[in-house]
Amino acid sequence: MLEELKEIVYRANMDLPKYGLVTFTWGNVSGIDREKGLVVIKPSGVDYEKLTPSQMVVVNLAGEKVEGDLKPSSDTATHIELYKAFDSIGGIVHTHSSYATSWAQAGREIPCYGTTHADYIYGAVPCVRNLTKEEIEEAYEENTGHLIVEEFQKNQIDPVAVPAALCKNHGPFTWGKDAFEAVHNAVVLEEVAKMAYRTEIINKDVKPAPLELQDKHYYRKHGKNAYYGQ
Repeated sequence: MLEELKEIVYRANMDLPKYGLVTFTWGNVSGIDREKGLVVIKPSGVDYEKLTPSQMVVVNLAGEKVEGDLKPSSDTATHIELYKAFDSIGGIVHTHSSYATSWAQAGREIPCYGTTHADYIYGAVPCVRNLTKEEIEEAYEENTGHLIVEEFQKNQIDPVAVPAALCKNHGPFTWGKDAFEAVHNAVVLEEVAKMAYRTEIINKDVKPAPLELQDKHYYRKHGKNAYYGQ
């Protein structure tokens, strides 16, 4: 079942250690087949060196395992909530990459300080609030997804323009039109998190890049009149 999607999700998962985004098993990638309403995701706690396409787990949007010998990622419920809320998402990544996670642990959004950030993410990367004690005990992973969705809907943030969020005291989630784009956005997020950290060390009074500059760089790649690339 979904053998092609399993291969894609496997390869996307293997890109996480390739790009230095995971330590041990601290990360996962999923992809969705919208027509079938099924999600393929990495199995929980399996070393990347031992991972194979056949080990990918298939679940439905109720979180029930449909196929696979192993347990799905412990973050599956978070992925599912994002898929249910945002139709534009075709793949999701969660990591504990060090710089993005540092901003999450600090409970801070990542401001847009320059054009590298603006080329890929429109405005700041939001950091969602802490889960309450009740939310943690009731359904931790599902409520993590609810928090991200709540933040984007409350502040009218476009999940296509801002394909990333930080969970306070936890770490980043990124997404894209497919699993590979979600990984690409995870790499970008880690780099802009690193740059923003260094920028604040160099100049503690730094301000975000001018909005007109942010607009120029985002829309020249993503707007209706985009002209970047071939």
